[in-house]
Amino acid sequence: MVTVIPDLTIFIQMIIFLALIYILNLLLYKPILSIIERRKKHLAELENEIKLFNESVEKRAAEYEEKLKQAKTNASELKKEIIQEGADQAKNIIDAVRNEIPVLMQEFQQKMDQEIQAARQTLDSQSRKLSLEIAQKVMGRAVQ
Repeated sequence: MVTVIPDLTIFIQMIIFLALIYILNLLLYKPILSIIERRKKHLAELENEIKLFNESVEKRAAEYEEKLKQAKTNASELKKEIIQEGADQAKNIIDAVRNEIPVLMQEFQQKMDQEIQAARQTLDSQSRKLSLEIAQKVMGRAVQ
């Protein structure tokens, strides 16, 4: 049977192992943990900024939509007003023309009556001449 007698090397190895764990903890593990912690904080800050930015964008988009809606409403009202003004002006023009038509018709009728009277006078004088000429040709002598 073999008996193992522990010697001091095992204790030295344990001390070295514990010292190695302590040194690695100081040089490697804690710095890595602090870097990871800083990253987490930075990412949280960035997420918060993104959230605030998204809220700002949504707020501005809502304001833009509201302004656009208001502009469309104003444009629609302005369009209705312009159409109404145009209709009123057209009605006024039509009424003015309708009122002017009887005056124009009366003036036209007076002008026609004058032209008819002038034509009758011309025809009357020419018909007397013509009838005298015909009578002279038919009778063969001068008629007075």
